[in-house]
Amino acid sequence: MNLDKKDMLLYAVTDRSWLGNMTLLQQVEQAIIGGATFIQLREKDMDEEAFLKEALEIKSLCKRYNVPFVINDNVEIAKKINADGVHVGQSDMKAGNVREILGEDKILGVSAQTVEQALLAEKEGADYLGVGAVFPTGSKADAEDVSFDTLKEICNGVHIPVVAIGGIGIHNVSKLIGSGISGVAVISAIFASKDITKAAAELKERTKRVVSDD
Repeated sequence: MNLDKKDMLLYAVTDRSWLGNMTLLQQVEQAIIGGATFIQLREKDMDEEAFLKEALEIKSLCKRYNVPFVINDNVEIAKKINADGVHVGQSDMKAGNVREILGEDKILGVSAQTVEQALLAEKEGADYLGVGAVFPTGSKADAEDVSFDTLKEICNGVHIPVVAIGGIGIHNVSKLIGSGISGVAVISAIFASKDITKAAAELKERTKRVVSDD
C-alpha cells in the first residue's frame, strides 16, 4: 500500500479504556468520520481469538473509508488478516525482520526517540516514524521524553514522514509548529472525549495549521 504523507495528519491509536456504552468499532468509526486519517489497533491484553475478530472488523471498517489500518506490535496477526501494515516499538522485533515477514507492499511504522534510532529504522525499511513522547503522557508509562529540538532533528534527518506522539491535544499541538512533522498520533485526545467525532475534527484542523506552517 502506498503511504501518502496526507494519511499521517491525524493518526488515531485505539485504547479500550474509555469504551463506556460503545464498542471499539463504533469509536473508531466516529474518529474516522471526524477526520482521523490513519488507524492503529493497539491491544496489549486480549487473547488471540478475540484480537483476530476485532482486527478483522476494524480492517473492514477502515477499508470502507479508505483509511490505512495497521496493528501495533503483533506482526503475525497483521500478516494473518492482511492488514495494511504494522507498527513496532524499539523493544519489539527489529524493523528489518518485520519487513522480511510482511513483504515490501505493507506499511511499516517504527517508534523512535533518537536520531540514531530514526536513521536505522529508515535504513531497515520503515515507511514512517512515530516519535515521542513529545509531551508528558498517561497512556504509555514507558514512553521516553523527546525534546522539540530532537524531534526537529529527526524530521530533518530522514526522508520518511514523522508523526509526533505523546500527550498531544488541542491545547498544545500548536507548540509543534516548525518541527517538520507530517502529523500527530493521539490516543486519549480522541478516544477519551465525550464527542469523539467533534474532538477528531477540531484536532485535525489545528494539526493542519501545524503541518502547513513548516
